[in-house]
Amino acid sequence: MDDKISTLLERAAADALPVLRGVRDDQLTLPTPCAEYDVHGLLDHLFQVVISFQALAAKGESDFGSPPERLADDRRERFATEVGKLIEAWAEPGAEDGLTGGMKMPARTVGAMALGDLTVHAWDLARATGQPYEPDAAVVRMLNVEFAALAPTARSMNVFGEPFPVGEDATPFESLLAETGRDPGWRP
Repeated sequence: MDDKISTLLERAAADALPVLRGVRDDQLTLPTPCAEYDVHGLLDHLFQVVISFQALAAKGESDFGSPPERLADDRRERFATEVGKLIEAWAEPGAEDGLTGGMKMPARTVGAMALGDLTVHAWDLARATGQPYEPDAAVVRMLNVEFAALAPTARSMNVFGEPFPVGEDATPFESLLAETGRDPGWRP
């Protein structure tokens, strides 16, 4: 199986973009599993993430400290365009090599973070707006490995919450959500 970040991002995008396109305007103020964001705020955040991780693939700098752009009516097309650019950026030769970002993290780990944001936030938005969502199994497998290693650092930076308790019968994706601090059974 091809476990390149760009290939996995393509698979994640195939699952996530229908959710992003499916958010209706009358749903923008609904709560999400990310307590700090309503649907519109989470869309804005995810758009900022997609743009920032394009720069990180090219070993450039990102600016997660500035407020995200407030997306308008053209958000569906802009998401599709920018997610396409994200995939292209991570497909470039050397994108997964070396270190990137202000923290000089391994580029593959940073790519996994981009993949994780797209995958997990698509679930957040699907749950908030009542849409179906099932991420690609290969994406979930890779993220479970990467996030298990990344979780302690992510928690110390308040990016992940404390692990949510799930039973032994939890699916791999439910386990991934729980690792990030999400309740896999969350409903609005």
